[in-house]
Amino acid sequence: MEITSNELKAALARIAEHARENREFLCQADAQLGDGDLGITVAEGFSACAKLDLSDDVGRAFFEMARTFQQVSSSSFGTLVATGLMAAAKALKDRTEFGPDEIAGLLAQARDAMLARGKSSLGEKTVLDGLDAQVHALEAERSGALMEIAVTAARDTVEKFTQRPNQAGRARIFAEKSVGLPDPGQLALVVITEGLR
Repeated sequence: MEITSNELKAALARIAEHARENREFLCQADAQLGDGDLGITVAEGFSACAKLDLSDDVGRAFFEMARTFQQVSSSSFGTLVATGLMAAAKALKDRTEFGPDEIAGLLAQARDAMLARGKSSLGEKTVLDGLDAQVHALEAERSGALMEIAVTAARDTVEKFTQRPNQAGRARIFAEKSVGLPDPGQLALVVITEGLR
């Protein structure tokens, strides 16, 4: 099934609802290593995007999402999400649909843009590690239960990195304290991806 702006709008509504339900969970996780506003960023960002009247041009739709998410959230996580959405916007410019088999490539472009914007590297215990795991998992399996594959990859990343110190973002200040704690950004990716189902 091809993905159009109608499917994107429905997906945004599901993500917004799931993010709202997990707002306090994400804020509490973020408060252990940051300023405690991650749940607000994710919930309000996707809530605002879900209210958009998206263009039929899916590239333009992703651009509208990026601009809206950035306007609603001035946090570093919000900037990274907007950067990833903008990468998808550029890749899908002047198109009215895209296929599920393109999702891994779009996520890879988003990951690369976010890495450049955040001036970070993979392996530093950030949301980007989860996104990278999703890219590799989806590249290996381009059909079937893609959402379940993506959710599993994000969850596995949280587990894989929990016993490591954070090396990027605000959490790096608490590197020693971060050992044994899940990265809030990685948890946010789990929540966002779960919301797609």
